[in-house]
Amino acid sequence: MTNARAWLITGASRGLGRAFAEAALAEGDRVVAIARDVEPLKDLAEKHDGRLVPMALDVTDRKGVFEGVERAAAVFGGLDVVVNNAGTLLYGMVEEATEEQIRAHLDVNFFGAVWVAQAVLPHLRARGGGRLLQVTSMGSGGGMATVGFYGAGKAALDSLSEALAMEVEGLGIKVTIVQMGGYNTGLFTTGTTATEPLPLYGPLRAEMEAMWGDAVGPEPETAAPVILKLAALPDPPRRLIVGGQSFDHVLDMNKAQVDLYRAWEDLSRIAPG
Repeated sequence: MTNARAWLITGASRGLGRAFAEAALAEGDRVVAIARDVEPLKDLAEKHDGRLVPMALDVTDRKGVFEGVERAAAVFGGLDVVVNNAGTLLYGMVEEATEEQIRAHLDVNFFGAVWVAQAVLPHLRARGGGRLLQVTSMGSGGGMATVGFYGAGKAALDSLSEALAMEVEGLGIKVTIVQMGGYNTGLFTTGTTATEPLPLYGPLRAEMEAMWGDAVGPEPETAAPVILKLAALPDPPRRLIVGGQSFDHVLDMNKAQVDLYRAWEDLSRIAPG
């Protein structure tokens, strides 16, 4: 197909990444699917006869990312759409997390996304209108107990992506921060590292677990049509919340934050700055 786009999707072996890859393939597009373990992608590659190319890559390895992106761009002669999706979850209280756990988490969720963005920009520029979708979270606007480091990494990526969008818009590249809702991606199981619990946080941990409940979110493929439409828009938004319920939750959180600022406005205005 002459109009087929070339996608690069990180974290493509499961969850949202795989759902996005399958949706792009169903549209007739071509996909380089990046994951640490590409074994789960073999069936998809066999089914689509060369239009899906699995590539084993660790996004925390900056040199490896740049080399891998060069190979990926060569596969289909360039890149049109990049979905920066790879991520993990560090579950636990801030005090409980070890330095090793924190650094490993941010190496994937923040620095890995930065390395991918840096590596793909020259290839998107070459297309004269490439798309970079930065997958963050509907919860990136504020922290929450037990998932503070996840929120912190996504908030950092949000902020950086706003700056990046400003920097590259004049070069023909459109960046969108994709704030995903809670989908059934396996993040809380196969994608999770847990801290060693401290007893003093036991009551709060139980409270948070009761709040999370046993319900799983919608299946990842239900979010894929949004990504396809977003990637095709001539003038896409810089931010997009994916999920109706998540949209309502984000607006409620934003309103609560504004209400808090207003409640303490007098104290803020004492200072002239």
